[in-house]
Amino acid sequence: MRRLLALSVASIALLSASSITVGEESAAADFYKDKTVQILVGYSAGGGYDTYARTLARYIGEQIPGNPNVIVKNVPGAGSLVLMNQIANTMPRDGTVFGTVARGAAFEPLFGNEQALFNPQELNWLGSLNNEVGMCAAWHTADLKTIEDLREQELLVGGTGAGADTDTFPRVLAEVLDFKFNLVSGYPGSSEINLAMERGEIEGHCSGGWTGVKASWAPWIEEGKLNPLFMLSRSKHPELPDVPLIMDLAENDYQKQVLQLMLARQVMGRPYVAPPGIPADRLDALRKAFEATASDPEFLAEAERKQLEISFVSAADITEVVRESYQAPSDVVQVIEDAKRAN
Repeated sequence: MRRLLALSVASIALLSASSITVGEESAAADFYKDKTVQILVGYSAGGGYDTYARTLARYIGEQIPGNPNVIVKNVPGAGSLVLMNQIANTMPRDGTVFGTVARGAAFEPLFGNEQALFNPQELNWLGSLNNEVGMCAAWHTADLKTIEDLREQELLVGGTGAGADTDTFPRVLAEVLDFKFNLVSGYPGSSEINLAMERGEIEGHCSGGWTGVKASWAPWIEEGKLNPLFMLSRSKHPELPDVPLIMDLAENDYQKQVLQLMLARQVMGRPYVAPPGIPADRLDALRKAFEATASDPEFLAEAERKQLEISFVSAADITEVVRESYQAPSDVVQVIEDAKRAN
């Protein structure tokens, strides 16, 4: 009798939980039916973040209950901080708006950027379409050939400006691992840095993203024109099994903490974020739709045609990376803050 009663209670509890889930999905479907959802992009049209967002927009509406119409709108400015501030402070909090911002935007308040008027731990992260892996590489004419050579020989690398990954990463690595980088900053973008390597103006490039340079770098690596030195990531990329991981060079807790914080942005390579205060059922619907789209065969096929690398990162993982980063010791934070502010 006791066993039967226990089973009955468990069945009722399970049925109640299922009813709640169905009820929440039904409420979300009722809300989203005939609505338009906006995906906002913190950069101008035509770039990587924009291409990812427009590809996502073609499929995610089918995964959101009620199947709303989905459109994309560009809100460029201050490296996507304009959009991030709007999402945190002025955008509707009803689940009809979310956006994609720079992978490093969440950490700008931590590093003392007074233009960052938000608390990333109060925002609703939906996930990321990519866990980014960067690479530092040297042109074949450079004297150094391995990562160990960087402590003995100087490498002339190109950057795009103060605060950019191309500039921050080499400065942090020079400070923490004694790498001998000579940084030439001010190039408009990665394409111009690549061209400068070909011309012999510089000897290397420490990129924030393999996704962005893969199309040009992979043929150079195969031809022996470009020498991969190490990966800038918390974990290895499956396409680059023989390239050393920078995290493996950390010799003590301090170095490991600095590298972990510097590379936290890589985990959220193409992040999507929604305003605070969204009703729980709609937020859950958006997160589930985002994850479902990231594994949708048709979406993945189009992403492959466009050479968009997809490696889904969950909302929970991004939330944890942000939380962990904001608990970093002050001296660790200061190293990266100083590197970002250096001219």
